[in-house]
Amino acid sequence: MSTTKKIIVGILILVGILLIATYLLARKPVPEQITYGISFNTVYARELGLNWKETYDALLDDLGVRHLRLAAHWNMVEPQEGVYNFSELDYQIARAEEVDADVVFAVGRRLPRWPECHIPDWAQDMSWDDQKKDILAYITETVNRYKDSSAITYWQVENEPYLTVFASEHCGDLDESFLEEEIALVHQLDPTRKVFVTDSGNLGTWAGAYSHGDAFGTSVYVYLWNPDLGPIRTVLPPWTYRLKEGVMKLVYGAKPTFLIELSAEPWLLSPVTDVPLTTQFERMNPQKFDEIIAYARSTRYDTQYLWGGEWWYWLKLQGENDMWDHAKELFDTSSGSAK
Repeated sequence: MSTTKKIIVGILILVGILLIATYLLARKPVPEQITYGISFNTVYARELGLNWKETYDALLDDLGVRHLRLAAHWNMVEPQEGVYNFSELDYQIARAEEVDADVVFAVGRRLPRWPECHIPDWAQDMSWDDQKKDILAYITETVNRYKDSSAITYWQVENEPYLTVFASEHCGDLDESFLEEEIALVHQLDPTRKVFVTDSGNLGTWAGAYSHGDAFGTSVYVYLWNPDLGPIRTVLPPWTYRLKEGVMKLVYGAKPTFLIELSAEPWLLSPVTDVPLTTQFERMNPQKFDEIIAYARSTRYDTQYLWGGEWWYWLKLQGENDMWDHAKELFDTSSGSAK
């Protein structure tokens, strides 16, 4: 056999091995039923001009949501140094307990929603070393306050901490040793629950987040928008999520893994209330909602938390019910709602 033929045969064998490995690593059983939840964000509800309590109640009572991700933003919980405000979270946890909902409870400096790192005004000019002391103090206060709640199933520490290419101007570089310190603190304060760490599904490698948490959550953004490129649809097929999980399991062992942020709202660079409805519906609408749900279903994750409930409710108050009604139908026919 000539050298050229040997090279070609070698390449074909290598490609075949890679295809077989990909197939094996991407195997994941089709779930009998998908459980749907929602992320709720008090700060974002206020940004939309909503009554956050009314919005939250609508998610529980009208949509029938029974799986929640809530966030204890540092600047909301500690508006003044050493002065804590838990009124919003007290209500949210109490209502979750009342309707027998479960909660993934997020703590840390970097939590869901722009600008990612939610630093109180009084801490903005502090050195990083001083900030870290106050972050640990706020986490301690928060975990101790809610660790006896029957609603909380997981603590989430930080949000996508390894996604340093996003919001770097607000968050700076990742301090991995401090992330480990935060996780250890939460474990110490509440050894009865697992700690959740998240990473981007579109851009993350998953290794750092997966290896540091007891459980792992990833985001799914099918439709994005860029000021230079315009609308973007993800090029990643759903099986890539299964493949990445398979690699993580192989390297770090099996862990509970969820779609923690399935985006069903428009990707905007300005506040929603400043953007025409026509633009919003170009970037997210009921047809795209259905496509996103179908895409996520093909990832074969059995627990998926949607992202955008505040926007759906805001639209409903504008007389635009379609997104809310689509979500209601989804929750009515899934294990994510009250029966």
